[in-house]
Amino acid sequence: MKICVLPGDGIGPEIMAEAVRVLNALGLGFEMEEAHLGGCAVDATGSPYPEATQKLALAADAVLLGAVGGPKWDTLPREQRPERGLLGIRKQLNLFANLRPAILYPELANASTLKPEVVAGLDILIVRELTGDIYFGQPRGIEVRDVDGQSQRFGFNTMHYTESEIRRIGRVAFEAARKRNRKLCSVDKMNVLETTQLWRDVMNELAPEYPDVELTHMLVDNAAMQLVKAPKQFDVMVTGNMFGDILSDEASMLTGSIGMLPSASLDANNKGLYEPSHGSAPDIAGKGIANPLATILSAAMMLRYTFNQEEAAQRVEGAVKKVLAQGFRTGDIYEPGTKKVGTKEMGDAVLAAL
Repeated sequence: MKICVLPGDGIGPEIMAEAVRVLNALGLGFEMEEAHLGGCAVDATGSPYPEATQKLALAADAVLLGAVGGPKWDTLPREQRPERGLLGIRKQLNLFANLRPAILYPELANASTLKPEVVAGLDILIVRELTGDIYFGQPRGIEVRDVDGQSQRFGFNTMHYTESEIRRIGRVAFEAARKRNRKLCSVDKMNVLETTQLWRDVMNELAPEYPDVELTHMLVDNAAMQLVKAPKQFDVMVTGNMFGDILSDEASMLTGSIGMLPSASLDANNKGLYEPSHGSAPDIAGKGIANPLATILSAAMMLRYTFNQEEAAQRVEGAVKKVLAQGFRTGDIYEPGTKKVGTKEMGDAVLAAL
């Protein structure tokens, strides 16, 4: 079982170290090899996704990623920016299905900015299409054009989806809903965008194949409002790349801290890239205070989806629940009366719980 380990930038190396310790403690014989992705790769090779990393990622059974990016690289040409490495690995590995759970642990109900009665018991899974939409559509760019008799800069991007791309992600979402509470909400903007009218049409065509799942539709602006108004109405949500990017970050904050939330990006055979939902947090990098739990929980998702190690996944998730119940907190989820710890200390607590 080969894992390509990509610590990345900012707090990435610190949180990754704790996830690797947890994986090693399970005694399952993983073969792990590190490589560069993102800003650290630009510094080392000039490319955010160098050839050596590409070879390792292609050969591995799964990829575990810390975080990429930071203001240090914001002035680089777009093709050299760290985020291009992340988009590149997703595209090369054909990771089309992004699964982002938003779960509120009972011990963290007060950490949410919403009232506890609104979010208590929250458990949402957002399924985001990852390889299409406006992020990858061509043509795109910035050109100088004649507009109304004036020469000026003109920026353009192209949103598009094929029927097969929508059908593929739709099946993933229906299957996920089937394993949960059998409720699926498809999010689009069909009243304005023809691309998402096609999205809704294809989702409706799929629905008869899953008679045990209740399919509903919601416009993206309303979905954004409902997530902060009455989030527990949702079970599984499915949407396109851009809308999913925004809604999944919004949903993550319902839980009190984005530092708690894992994610999985899967291909058709469940080979996946697993990463915490948060960013590289360069302002706290190197201070030993970052929350490693999202990365540890991402490793648990890897155990479940790629390696079919359900028992091991539940052990890791159970250990995280136990340390929260014991009162251990990193700074992002700390409240008076709990035990404030650093990155390594939180990893130690998870290992002890295992």
